[in-house]
Amino acid sequence: MKLGVNILNFGAGTSPESLRGWARFAEQAGFSIAMISDHVALTPDVSAIYPAPFYDPFTTLAWLAGETETIELGTTVAILPYRHPLLTARIAANIDQFSGGRFVLGVGISWSEEEYAALGVPFDRRGAIADEHLAAIIELWTTDVASLDGDFASFRDVHTGPRPLRRPHPPIWVGGSSAAGIRRAARFGDAWHPIDPRLGWLRNTGIPRLQDAAEAAGRRTPALCPRINLELTATELNDEARRTGVGSLAQVVRDLDELAALGAERVVLDTYTGRPVDRRPAADDWRTLDTVAARWHARQ
Repeated sequence: MKLGVNILNFGAGTSPESLRGWARFAEQAGFSIAMISDHVALTPDVSAIYPAPFYDPFTTLAWLAGETETIELGTTVAILPYRHPLLTARIAANIDQFSGGRFVLGVGISWSEEEYAALGVPFDRRGAIADEHLAAIIELWTTDVASLDGDFASFRDVHTGPRPLRRPHPPIWVGGSSAAGIRRAARFGDAWHPIDPRLGWLRNTGIPRLQDAAEAAGRRTPALCPRINLELTATELNDEARRTGVGSLAQVVRDLDELAALGAERVVLDTYTGRPVDRRPAADDWRTLDTVAARWHARQ
């Protein structure tokens, strides 16, 4: 099982220099992938958690492709209904080209009704929009000329080049832990990318649902590639109450062991607590990530 990093692309202190520092740290420390989150309109509910400045994931990753050499780069997660599938497919294909085939498209539908309203996208149709957009993106990535007659987007005989470098297409990681999100992952995903899942829920509910959905779709079960919070504490926490990845170093490593036993191929570590007031300097986050990665890699 390989580890990844969630680059913090928002909030006080975020700048091109900090973003470059995050990517170079992750590559030099031996992480396999660096990912970036997505919002387009920082409405009050979004900015309360993810304050400005908020750097766009696609433009940032296109730039970081030239600032790195080996680490994979991805979105965790790009909010599918916010962009026309022609735009998402082309930008992603370009980044895959610029990076030499290192791009991963993580996707989801998000939660902010205010942000959807600001963008003029119907919140209650976001799942259906995401499904249609995913089908369109895959078609645009795998054919030279594509057409779509959909409920939310329509186009005819669109030339798609440049196609992505990685074939048949860059990996698609589908987020979401609802029944619909799991079905979406089974239908379209190379990996399922749940965010902040509890281990017991994964073992007893999430993974069985994913396997059933993949069987119903006639596809192989997608890989498990979750994103978990990472917060080290000086003492052990109560296992019944703590979040996956939050606790003493020994507890966090046990969590990684259990995720590996559940079949996880990648685990993306996220040092952001969800509270802007608790935001730490990047160097502190890097020390935490390095501590966990060094312990994990030493045991492999």
